Amino acid sequence: MEIAALPHVGEQTTVVAAEPDAVWRDLSRVMGHSSAGATLYARLVRAADRGTSGPRPLAEGSAIAGFHVTSAVPGRELVMEGSHRFSSYALVFHVERTGPGRSLLRAETRAAFPGLAGGLYRRLVISSGGHVIAVRRLLSAVRRRSE
Repeated sequence: MEIAALPHVGEQTTVVAAEPDAVWRDLSRVMGHSSAGATLYARLVRAADRGTSGPRPLAEGSAIAGFHVTSAVPGRELVMEGSHRFSSYALVFHVERTGPGRSLLRAETRAAFPGLAGGLYRRLVISSGGHVIAVRRLLSAVRRRSE
């Protein structure tokens, strides 16, 4: 499914006291591996991408549990897409310079949850606030590494 066709789910941001290239480097490091828990979860929901593969730092063709990179513009944007039996989704990271030594890191989530099972999954993951917490943790991890 095309990203533009996926409904907008939400957006989280953080300001980072670092230049965009440093933020990009650390975003690639944070997002570039799959934890054992993420790998297990990807298997349980039958995600299309179930492990880590492809080039590092992240580039088009890289994959982690649950996602594959469809576009990577160093210092600017990282587009990760995925699907499993309950959803098709995209997580798009934007890095913008906001001033000397400062950047805005933005994570945009888009997803479709087809059918009854998809609707239930949406309630468990999105409506519960779990997804927001997970994305905020990712953004905080990148900020800590970059600063």
